[in-house]
Amino acid sequence: MSDYAPDEATAREDLCRFLSACYYEPAPEFAQEHLFENMLIAAERLHPDLAKHARALGDAFAAQDLETLLVDYTRLFLGPLEALAKPYGSSWLSAPTPPEENPPPAVLELYSEGGFDIDPEFMELPDHVAVELEFLYLLNFNLQRADSAIEQQAVQALKQRFLREHLGAWIAPFSAAVTDAAQTAFYRELAELTTHFVQIETTAQTLH
Repeated sequence: MSDYAPDEATAREDLCRFLSACYYEPAPEFAQEHLFENMLIAAERLHPDLAKHARALGDAFAAQDLETLLVDYTRLFLGPLEALAKPYGSSWLSAPTPPEENPPPAVLELYSEGGFDIDPEFMELPDHVAVELEFLYLLNFNLQRADSAIEQQAVQALKQRFLREHLGAWIAPFSAAVTDAAQTAFYRELAELTTHFVQIETTAQTLH
């Protein structure tokens, strides 16, 4: 039984981290660390639609054996020949970054402005969906802990740019590809939940 009881701001931050974790290789730790239980609590704090998909996601993970999830994860995001749903923003934006220009400089500029450092040993590209969700977490974290109104406005502006120009611009076609190609309910629900959450975050930004 989890004793996790976030306020709304913390729930928003943590849902970014929980979703990010799901885009890495599925592992027993997902259940052992109460990932889906805590995800549901955070989602319930934010929006009924998010809660519906978070509950379905946890149920789908519990109902499926790990080997089948790993096979689907590999098909969708790794290959063997070509990923069915490439998890990189540069694969979905209207002007994809040529492979020789990766990492995408625009994303790196935003990361630098937000004080976001990627571990040098991290083997993926910096516009991987898991990384962009981690950056969204950092922006939400910094937004709540800004020392002044000016600093808060600066973080809000950076978050708005990031959602408008990057994650919010490509998450829908990426999620549609996941939904179309996934053989497990888990990844279909993950795509739905991610899309709804990013849409809510983007809409909230446009209201400021």
